[in-house]
Amino acid sequence: MPQNRPENRPENTTENTTENALVVVENLRKTYGATVAVEDVSLTVHPGEIFGILGPNGAGKTTTVESIAGLRTPDGGTVRVLGLDPRRHRTEITSLIGVQLQASELPERIRAREALELYASFYPSPADPAELLERLGLTKVQNTAFAKLSGGQRQRLSIALALIGNPKIAILDELTTGLDPQARRDTWELVKQIRDSGVTIILVTHFMEEAEYLCDRIAIIDAGKVVALDTPAGLVDAARSEQRITFKLEGPFDDAILTALPAVRTVRHERDRIVVTGNDDLLVGVVTELAGRGLKPYDLHTEQTTLDDAFLQLVPLAGRDFEGAQR
Repeated sequence: MPQNRPENRPENTTENTTENALVVVENLRKTYGATVAVEDVSLTVHPGEIFGILGPNGAGKTTTVESIAGLRTPDGGTVRVLGLDPRRHRTEITSLIGVQLQASELPERIRAREALELYASFYPSPADPAELLERLGLTKVQNTAFAKLSGGQRQRLSIALALIGNPKIAILDELTTGLDPQARRDTWELVKQIRDSGVTIILVTHFMEEAEYLCDRIAIIDAGKVVALDTPAGLVDAARSEQRITFKLEGPFDDAILTALPAVRTVRHERDRIVVTGNDDLLVGVVTELAGRGLKPYDLHTEQTTLDDAFLQLVPLAGRDFEGAQR
């Protein structure tokens, strides 16, 4: 996972406090017939942060952000954006929030610049379409039909459409799904630039690496509830219950040599590697014991606890549905 995460972090955003928050969601509930999409979600989003929302498929992520944007009417709880109710103050909210939804589509023949100019006509004080095209690297394809844009170009255009109204908050839902690795990383850098320009971002993502790289704080939602809310580092620290080392050995090996050590919890074999988990004394204990028996481990790696591990501890059955959280 990338370690060079953004440096320009907003202060005092590690707690879910309502003071100075741009967005306040309290006990949100939303149902569709007998289906409970969101059961009880509470969170706050502070100025200048990239706030991530993670969760398995069907957890209630999109319904939550659509309620924030005023596109859904909650059945219970409250949502406030700069103190306004998104449903009661629809006109004001439209100028405060820019939205890029997961299923956003445009007519195949509309050109990039035409789409921006059309959207700009909806706002009283829009951004300059030409400047946005330049900023998002779309000037060269401004006259290209939507159907002929690449996946990365379409995503950049959807971001431009979310920003055309000069919003204070941008909601980006599954922004990089379907993009190749390079286009995904290019989009990450663009998101950082948008945040650094003064736009607060709510990012719904299926990619663990994306969340860890971009987000200041993350709410993990499962079955319509927030099961954890912290910084990426805070979530990882809370999950750091064991260390793991992997290595190779030549010749036969009796697992009991290591399972008898106080520092060791488990020993298992994965193809030609031995994987050992345990407490903070694991590495020293294992290497010392093997050396004392004349066994020399090679290709040894220590594995740090990651956001993947934190997610799987909190939502243990979701790994098969969650990009980057599979073991």
